[in-house]
Amino acid sequence: MRTLQLTLQEALEVSKALANENRMEIIRQLTSGPKNVNDISELLKIPFSTAAANIKILENAGLITTEIVPGRGNQKVSSKRYDRIIIDLEEQTPILEDIITYELEIGEYVNCEVEPTCGLLSEEGIIHIIDDPRSFFEPDRRKAQLVWFRSGFIEYHFPNRIPYGTSVDELSFTVELCSEAPYYNEDWPSDITCWINETEIGFWTSPGDFGGERGFLTPSWWETHNTQYGVLKYWKINREGSFIDGVKISSITIDELLLQEKPFISLKLGVKQDANNQGGINLFGSKFGNYEQGIIMKINYSQIK
Repeated sequence: MRTLQLTLQEALEVSKALANENRMEIIRQLTSGPKNVNDISELLKIPFSTAAANIKILENAGLITTEIVPGRGNQKVSSKRYDRIIIDLEEQTPILEDIITYELEIGEYVNCEVEPTCGLLSEEGIIHIIDDPRSFFEPDRRKAQLVWFRSGFIEYHFPNRIPYGTSVDELSFTVELCSEAPYYNEDWPSDITCWINETEIGFWTSPGDFGGERGFLTPSWWETHNTQYGVLKYWKINREGSFIDGVKISSITIDELLLQEKPFISLKLGVKQDANNQGGINLFGSKFGNYEQGIIMKINYSQIK
């Protein structure tokens, strides 16, 4: 059961978000599974614009997540984040909390082992040669905006800026990615594994490799019969375990990552050779796909005063 625990102050915005019959009913409907705005509009018999506005309020309050997924065009699909909310009425010792945010472009990796099909694209064109793993070690790889390979891994080192004497509460990464099929194939599952500081925290099964219509940011020279966009995924690790899009995927906790012991934080993404679905991986940069970002890391840390 996914639980959200709040102080009285934190509960104020959540209470406002839930103080509406339509929004309460949206939460009930999402209990049975993710739904798009049209689904919710029809189930509640309310206008599309009303459904969209109420979904936005719930999303801003952190009660649901919304992501763009491929289908008949790009659809916004909402999912419930929590099954239970606890409001703590006891006064607690004040906690000073801060967030570190850092973004790397997908070409700024430090290590990789890849197998064809594979390749890299910059915003202007192909980097070196497609389907040649040696291309991944070309100096121009830092300009990459689309990276793909059938199996193996790619590793990034983020600077470790965690202040000494603080406690790390949560670490998260967001990245746009999908499977890797010849040209594209929306029914091409792939088990994409995530490692942090060499610790495997779990995998996400991408449903396919998406093309056929141009990604919002994808350059016009890259034809639509090729991969065009991915899905924005949110990996999170805290003291309760490891999650993707709010769903628990393993019991690995933040303390097991030993974040304070290295001068960098390592993120590896890949497809293992013994994966049930060996469908490869595509990674999208800030100028390819549907999302104007590379790989974003966030660290929540605090110090009790």
